[in-house]
Amino acid sequence: MFTRLYLHIPFCRRKCPYCAFVSQESTAAGLDVYARTLLAEMGLAAHTFTAERPLESVYFGGGTPSLLDPRQIGRILKRAGDLFGLDREAEITLEANPGTVDMERLAAFRSAGVNRLSLGVQSFHDPMLAALGRIHSAAEAREAFRAARMAGFTNIGIDLIHALPEQTLPMWRSELEQALALGPEHISVYGLTVEEGTPFAQRYDVDSPLLPDEDLAVAMFEEADDVLTAAGYEHYEIANYALPGRRSAHNSGYWRRDGYLGLGCGAHSFLRQGYGVRFGNPADLDAYTDAVAQGHLPHGEEQRLTRQDAMAEFMFLGLRMADGIGESGFRQAFGIGLNETFGVALAKLTAQGLLEAAGDRVCLTRRGMLLSNQVFAHFLP
Repeated sequence: MFTRLYLHIPFCRRKCPYCAFVSQESTAAGLDVYARTLLAEMGLAAHTFTAERPLESVYFGGGTPSLLDPRQIGRILKRAGDLFGLDREAEITLEANPGTVDMERLAAFRSAGVNRLSLGVQSFHDPMLAALGRIHSAAEAREAFRAARMAGFTNIGIDLIHALPEQTLPMWRSELEQALALGPEHISVYGLTVEEGTPFAQRYDVDSPLLPDEDLAVAMFEEADDVLTAAGYEHYEIANYALPGRRSAHNSGYWRRDGYLGLGCGAHSFLRQGYGVRFGNPADLDAYTDAVAQGHLPHGEEQRLTRQDAMAEFMFLGLRMADGIGESGFRQAFGIGLNETFGVALAKLTAQGLLEAAGDRVCLTRRGMLLSNQVFAHFLP
């Protein structure tokens, strides 16, 4: 059914104004109750769902998982190992806000079993961090990275956001250079999305002159690609770069449609049954907590994918990866060839310069990555 485990920690010290993820401000008591609820949900899940083999990755996402006590992280990982098995080489990632960690705390997370850190730096410029509502400064971001190294982390990722209000191309280049100066194993670069219902959406509409226009946003994407690949990073997914051998195993599993179990408020799951089953937990914390307290798995209605659904997912998830889609993999999954299924769309997108063939594989071009949502729409059922 699954080989990966995602745990959602929906708490932050302060919610960022651009964030549309399931999260709320935290208290120590709330975190303790939540950690115990997660353990209880895990026990309930183990009676219903079966891991295909020992877990290959565990991912603590949020929110701000680094607000949890390292001992709570350790208990959760032990419980996961007891119930589902945990591969000795499993990648165990913790997302961390630089404003919530120091070397002692990071060393405790490392001792608890975390072996990969994802630092939500977002920017190395204090005015940009202030605009984003982040609780850390640029200096604190650099210090958190150095503390992580001293704590024994040898696999660290950094998240950066571009197309920020009043951001220029030289400013973005400086962000990339400062990230490279630290030498992380992984760098994710995301374009700012102004999400409906967030304070950012009230402050900036999509046509705001303070936001970079489309041409500048494209230039920032291309600058990241040029600078990071020149520094030896592999552009292995639309928004992700890694040193050789340091791709995110957990996220790569999403794009390959590996099965994963999601636990926690607002978490989603994908199980390998038939063509796939998807379901999600309630985003309301009280509804989630009450369901688990009553001994019920909290997830809502299951979506059982049809063959057409699965083919579409195979395409638009797989094409996110620079390696693209393989003819043999598609045929093995569905008993039919790529061209027999999507030949018209593939020919059209190739003629438009959005896709290219590499042996028996089909990949996005650089332009295709910029227009990926338009590409993916061609494969929807």
